[in-house]
Amino acid sequence: MLYHLLSSLQEYINAFNVLRYITFRTFVAFIIAFIIAIWAQPKFIRWVKSKHMTQPIRDCGPQTHLAKQGTPTMGGVIFVAVSIIGLLLFADLQNPYIWIMTGLTFSYATIGFIDDYLKVVKKNTDGINAKTKLFWQFLLATIFIVALLAIGFPTTIVIPFFKTATLTLPWWLFIPFTVLVIVGCSNAVNLTDGLDGLVVGPIITVALTYGIFAYVTGNAKTAEYLQIPYIYGIGELAIFAGAIIAGGLGFLWFNSYPAQVFMGDVGSLALGGALGMLAVITQQEILLIVAGGVFVVEALSVMLQLFFLKKTGRRVFKMAPLHHHFELSGIAETKIIVRTWIISFLLALLALSTLKLR
Repeated sequence: MLYHLLSSLQEYINAFNVLRYITFRTFVAFIIAFIIAIWAQPKFIRWVKSKHMTQPIRDCGPQTHLAKQGTPTMGGVIFVAVSIIGLLLFADLQNPYIWIMTGLTFSYATIGFIDDYLKVVKKNTDGINAKTKLFWQFLLATIFIVALLAIGFPTTIVIPFFKTATLTLPWWLFIPFTVLVIVGCSNAVNLTDGLDGLVVGPIITVALTYGIFAYVTGNAKTAEYLQIPYIYGIGELAIFAGAIIAGGLGFLWFNSYPAQVFMGDVGSLALGGALGMLAVITQQEILLIVAGGVFVVEALSVMLQLFFLKKTGRRVFKMAPLHHHFELSGIAETKIIVRTWIISFLLALLALSTLKLR
């Protein structure tokens, strides 16, 4: 909105010519989103406390978590809101990718909000039935992938670490594959959100990774130089990635150990879905295994635990997801968090290195 308003003044004020540059608009979106997050989050925390909307703690979880009882939740509302605000203020609203990304993020946030609302009102840990939640996630992801194809988006997947290696899928394979990427990423991020500040670090590093991919893929000259497919218009999504990073830093200010607020499903489901959609639009779905390796391992730990419990009656881990296993192994919560951030940062660098390993 501000982009369109201020860019119309370019012929009168030369300084507004900088709005032509996505890098400048990403930087401004970052600053605005961070300021709003830092300003709004404490107000939101006070409001949530006044409504007694606190996070119910699972009885089956680590006993140390019982001390977190009474911590306000649904802080992801501000995280998601500032990310979308940053995008809508400084992106080109005539770009269809903007609306697809906004719609997917908002719709997943709505699922998470309803789930959180049921939890904090009913004071239980169940929320929306798991099958119902998955049904809506799959349905909404399918709608937005079909919308993506309707605007002429190619059904091509880039194979990382190989020069010009791509795979073009028929639409009837592309849709379920990309829907699975989005839903899988959304739920993997949700599973990772179990310690104070744990999930925010990987969200920031993955957003940074795909923000860079969006920018270079949407720049014809850079895409040609790096030998990656050029897609007109997706460079605008770098602004969204910048706003996510800013929102993450603003949220981490209050979510770092000991947390003053929890993210809730409203944040984790929405941001996970958004990262999955970024991977799809940049045609780097496979690379999400590397960039989002922390999310992948956390999700796999839950799947392995459930599989072996069902087949053998024995546990692979002391508790799943994996971060709880480390907690019960005697590793301090803060060490688990910081080490996870370090691993996520290294994985992001590895993912970005594929831009030149071609």
